[in-house]
Amino acid sequence: MKSVKELMGKTLNMKTGFKTRSFRVGSYSMAATAMVIAIAIVINLFVAEIPSKYTIFDTTSTKLFSISDQTETIVENLSMEVTIYWIVQDGYEDSTIKTLLEQYEGMSNKVKVVKRDPDVYPTFVQQYAPELRYNNSLVVESELRYVFVDYEEIYLYEYDYSDYYYTGTYEETVSFNGEGALTKAIDYVISEDIPKIYQLTGHGESSLSTTYTEGIAKENVDLEELTLLNQEAVPEDADCILIHAPQNDIADEEKEMLLEYLKAGGKMILISGISQSKKETPNLDALMENYGVTAAEGMVIEGDTKHYVSRTPYYLMPDINTHTITTPLKNSGYYVLAPMTSGLLVADDLPDGVSVTKLLTTSDKAYSKLAGYEMKTYEKEDGDVDGPFALAVAITDTSAEEDAQIVWIATDGFLSDNMYSTGNGDVFLNAINWMCEGGSSVSIRAKELMEEYLTLSAGEISSTSTMIVGVIPACYLLIGICIWIRRKRG
Repeated sequence: MKSVKELMGKTLNMKTGFKTRSFRVGSYSMAATAMVIAIAIVINLFVAEIPSKYTIFDTTSTKLFSISDQTETIVENLSMEVTIYWIVQDGYEDSTIKTLLEQYEGMSNKVKVVKRDPDVYPTFVQQYAPELRYNNSLVVESELRYVFVDYEEIYLYEYDYSDYYYTGTYEETVSFNGEGALTKAIDYVISEDIPKIYQLTGHGESSLSTTYTEGIAKENVDLEELTLLNQEAVPEDADCILIHAPQNDIADEEKEMLLEYLKAGGKMILISGISQSKKETPNLDALMENYGVTAAEGMVIEGDTKHYVSRTPYYLMPDINTHTITTPLKNSGYYVLAPMTSGLLVADDLPDGVSVTKLLTTSDKAYSKLAGYEMKTYEKEDGDVDGPFALAVAITDTSAEEDAQIVWIATDGFLSDNMYSTGNGDVFLNAINWMCEGGSSVSIRAKELMEEYLTLSAGEISSTSTMIVGVIPACYLLIGICIWIRRKRG
């Protein structure tokens, strides 16, 4: 056993060691380190509570992570709670969408983002998003309603085939529409009053394809079918009546109900087919004659090769004229197709208060073949009606209790699925927005995703390399030597 004297000696040495300069310096260093760690933890906790819009800095040239004033106004002034369900499998989260959702959640305490893995919550997906095709889709829900935002609405793909004939290649452009799609969805689920379009049925009308019904829904407008024959009047909540390609005429009672509806400031979109005879749809024709517009008999043939698709003079490419509905297409260089169409004739002497704008028009060389579908030649024959014609018109009647608005498109193939990617879909949806002013006013442009490269000249590369490889390390070395010399002297 060690003696008491030895133990006392060791204890004395330990006490002496605590008083040495090296121990004091070490203690100070440990205390300083602990203090720095504590401060860092506090700062991180504080920063985590700061809204992401103050902590995310957008350095991209297209301002990919910058939120528009329109979005900030809508989100920061929410009157009810909104939940955004992020449907994505674990490990497949899109970083850009993640950042966007963090920004929305940081703008308002009424926005909550909840992740839902379709493998873990299959029942949720079946209930809210039965047509889910891709990860990183969203469901936006409030106490009023919910809406599904598909991944294909967030990332938009456009293809330019202009050089395909010569090079065999095409150019693909990808745009990020996350903010536009998400803000429009939020605006839809919090809106107390959603505009409603009634689609007339009972006359062999063509149903709208899923593409168009989804397009209407994205405009924050509800669509519902209507049979007028079992009604006493057009429903009071009808913001617009859609008559899409009827095969038969409307009844006398329906004509009167529609006329009363329009006289009270109603809105109507009529998409009609070729008229082989004035006797086919006398009631519908009489309804439109009240506004100074009639349909010419037969099918329009275009005599100008610049106004129809190659070798098909009945497949027209009309001129696009200036109007709220068509100006965005005209300015963007879009084209519209009008297959197998009737021509519309606008009276020189319109009823009081009525104004008519020709949205789409043929060239002066167009004419209407009275034989219609039974024509045996495209050449003009005796009895055929000379053009030019309007193929679509917008009518405004200011003599009504409120301004009545009508859009008449004279081709029943205008809304076929293969037309949606042309300007046809835009004409239809713009017409709805023109009439349904209570619809979505959200207009946020998609942001193009581009690979950005840093280009440096040879001189810039040389100076940058010298700075990184030589100057900066030398400065650190010099600072270290100075500190060592000062401590050595102390």
